[in-house]
Amino acid sequence: MPCVDSPDVTASPTPLPAAVLWDMDGTLVDTEPYWVAGEHEIVEAAGGTWNDDYAHQLIGNDLLVSAQFIKDHSPTTLTPQEIIDHLLARVVEQVREHMPWRPGAQELLASLAEAGVPCALVTMSWRSLADAVVGALPAGTFAAVITGDEVSHGKPHPEPYAAATRALNLSVTDCVAIEDSPTGVRSAVAAGVPTVAVPHLIPVPELAGSVQVPTLVGLTAYDLGELAERARVGSGAPAPR
Repeated sequence: MPCVDSPDVTASPTPLPAAVLWDMDGTLVDTEPYWVAGEHEIVEAAGGTWNDDYAHQLIGNDLLVSAQFIKDHSPTTLTPQEIIDHLLARVVEQVREHMPWRPGAQELLASLAEAGVPCALVTMSWRSLADAVVGALPAGTFAAVITGDEVSHGKPHPEPYAAATRALNLSVTDCVAIEDSPTGVRSAVAAGVPTVAVPHLIPVPELAGSVQVPTLVGLTAYDLGELAERARVGSGAPAPR
């Protein structure tokens, strides 16, 4: 009789993350084209021109930082707050007409819900837009929502992700973040959260404490647990207790 190797009964599966912390724009929903269209409207209404290089520099930023950049690089006479108000109104209107989910995002949220893994939304967009996106999902999809108008320091500062883990009463190292931009990845890594980068419109540099995947399509809650473990190994962080 041929000898068959016995399974390694001592091996334990990679644990699920304690929670998943989602970026929104460019990660959960593909709203970046909506933001860029709004930026063009503001600048061109003032007689200026806007370009993709400027627009890409704003991806993932705190909205006040982005608004000040638009003011500094165009002839608009709007204040930063007025720029934000215009952009938010434009993007909220568009997402209510059509919610541009990123590929695989809704399916991954469903997998996490089935596995009992809580989620938090960590976005530099303000509450009005976050509420419009969250309202299009099943009730209870996100156990906490952290928005750019409710923190003192926006991404790439670690405060947004630290705030999310406090809201969930969890350790940062036991969670995993999903981000699409360099600014967002730096924020999550700086907070100590193992991070999965899914680059979208702009490249994301390889950073200790993060791993990269090309898409969310096909990923499950258990896949995120394995990716989080890889990110921890790269950062030297301890495994979950």
